[in-house]
Amino acid sequence: MQSWSVSRGAAACLLWALAASEARAAGAELARDVQVDPAPCVAAAASNEDDKSIEVCGALIDNEKTARADRVKALIARGDAFARKDMIDRAIGDYDAALLLDPGLADVFNVRGELWRRKGDRPKALSDFGAAIKLNPAHAAAKASYKSLAQELEKIGALMAVAGKPSFNCAKARRAVEKAICANPGLADLDREINAMSTRVVGEAKNSHDARTLRREQDAFIARRNAEFGRPGYDLRKAMKERLQQLVGVDRYYPPRPPTPAFFGLNRRRFP
Repeated sequence: MQSWSVSRGAAACLLWALAASEARAAGAELARDVQVDPAPCVAAAASNEDDKSIEVCGALIDNEKTARADRVKALIARGDAFARKDMIDRAIGDYDAALLLDPGLADVFNVRGELWRRKGDRPKALSDFGAAIKLNPAHAAAKASYKSLAQELEKIGALMAVAGKPSFNCAKARRAVEKAICANPGLADLDREINAMSTRVVGEAKNSHDARTLRREQDAFIARRNAEFGRPGYDLRKAMKERLQQLVGVDRYYPPRPPTPAFFGLNRRRFP
């Protein structure tokens, strides 16, 4: 009888142990199924509370129990907050993560494109605008941004095409000063800018008398440049810069200088 009682007691203990183990396993499984509440992140994003959005949405992003859809929304909300705080790289990082989880978000492609544009990486911006349009052909903001950026790149390309070229044909250069200008891209750019600015101010003169006066001033500058180049103490670059500044003072406008490839993010790559 005693041995039966011991066996029955041992069995009871085993059953209690198994029940406790199963309860713990069920509790753990239940805990895994419980999703975190996205409401605080949603509320902070709706009220444009950037610091709070970064904090509470960050907690939602980092929580492994967060549902995929909620994590995407939290990434976008935190990215928006970073963007408003001019933390562009961190905003782009959040948008990158959101697009990895859901690559069908046209609005996110468009917003990320605007950030690439702010960073000066125009090819990446154009690519994102194009992706947004592909996902949503009626996306007005992306279409407008794509068009304006494409025109900007076309204009920059045109400027680069004349970079380092003066206003005259170097093949026909005869004077020493003209050959010196052709041999130096910086002087060539200055010559082209001076000619463009002179043409502009003459064309926009108030009357014919002012136009003739401005034209005579430009002719006098060129004559003086040709006569004094090579003489001791004459600084061609300085004289050209001073002439450009005189013209700028008349028109209060500075002509755009040809940018380098790095200026608009091409980094010597061809853009399709």
